[in-house]
Amino acid sequence: MNYVPNTAAQREEILKRIGVKSVEDLLADIPQTVRLNRPLAVEGGMSEQELVRHVKNLVSLNGNTEEYSSYLGAGAYEHYIPSFVDQLLLRSEFYTAYTPYQPEISQGTLQAIYEYQSLICELTGMDVSNASMYDGASALAEAALMACDATRRTKVLVLQTVHPEYREVLATYLRSRSFEMMEVPYKEGCSDLDNAEKLLTEEIACLVIQTPNFFGSIEAGEELARLAHSKGALLVVAVNPVSLGLLKPPGEYGADIVVGEGQAFGNPLNFGGPYLGFLACRDKHVRRMPGRIVGATKDRNGKKGFVLTLQAREQHIRRERATSNICSNEALCALAFTIHLSALGKAGLSNLAYLNLQKAHYAAKQISSLPGMNLAFEAPFFNEFVIKTEINPSKINQELIKHKIVGGLDLSRFYPELANHLLFCVTETKTKEDIDRLVTRLGELR
Repeated sequence: MNYVPNTAAQREEILKRIGVKSVEDLLADIPQTVRLNRPLAVEGGMSEQELVRHVKNLVSLNGNTEEYSSYLGAGAYEHYIPSFVDQLLLRSEFYTAYTPYQPEISQGTLQAIYEYQSLICELTGMDVSNASMYDGASALAEAALMACDATRRTKVLVLQTVHPEYREVLATYLRSRSFEMMEVPYKEGCSDLDNAEKLLTEEIACLVIQTPNFFGSIEAGEELARLAHSKGALLVVAVNPVSLGLLKPPGEYGADIVVGEGQAFGNPLNFGGPYLGFLACRDKHVRRMPGRIVGATKDRNGKKGFVLTLQAREQHIRRERATSNICSNEALCALAFTIHLSALGKAGLSNLAYLNLQKAHYAAKQISSLPGMNLAFEAPFFNEFVIKTEINPSKINQELIKHKIVGGLDLSRFYPELANHLLFCVTETKTKEDIDRLVTRLGELR
């Protein structure tokens, strides 16, 4: 018991209070066959100085985007995060109780969530947003369940250009409710509109699209909205929030529910998490939203305040009436999102999106000019694009990593028909010199 900070006398007093003679008596119900029956293989304790050195040595084994130039996107994106974001997150007001159930002592947290919701509505062109979701994939799945409940239909139609891992999560959610998922094939990097129209029937609850899609291509949102609504289905749109600095908000072309991954603002890559998902919808669907919603109100003295207004969760209402078992929101990640986006403002967001667009197009043009490398699709794209190569993608990435460059995603992992295709991502973090160095290294490959 070397790591239990109680003295022998304290242990004796605790055991006496409990009414047993030894610690072994507390473990009597655990069979000997499942006990370790030997000391843990843990080295002796370290001083603080030794521990700090040890942890730093472990950290040095990891690569990072300060040391490596990364062109890997596919749902997790490297963006520059201003230093003030973390500094504001460190304020003690934001490290309060886990959940703001008591509004009288949680006004700061509640207002921060309210501001987040307001920004999401402005960004997406929708009427109402919840307080955030676990991540983009679960937000999309919850949106599909909302659509099934709203339409009383049991089939969901999803484009194959939606992130493959999002589709896996969606399939898992739907299976648990005995709903059916159908997929629309893609053509030239975008959805096949003819196939989408054929598959859209009166049984479909919603059409799920992503734009920019997994390949970085811009989908025909307005046409897809028209097709979905013509059959009484809802349109669920997953978006990259940075792209909305340039592209038309989904709410303006007919989306009923908009979701996405909010990591791009204020949240570093973090080895894949924690992130946050956002979900916004039309007013008429607000009572079907999962999670919680913060609203503004006035107290009995007429002073403005913030409260949890809608909480259609199984913790608060009868289980069978709950819209979801989502139990919380990513409040601190959502706060980072809010701080970063607020600081950018409309002009800053537009400039950020423009940088992403221009740098990606410059990289695509330079790479596709190399022998044996071509732009795979002709569709307009944002900050990701697909390169078809005569060289094995695995070899390309192995060679690039030797020069501290993280290459693109080998698409054969998710799309077997796209062997010898790489998905590259370029954000504002890349300089012209960075991109030219990537192109030079690619040009040296044989």
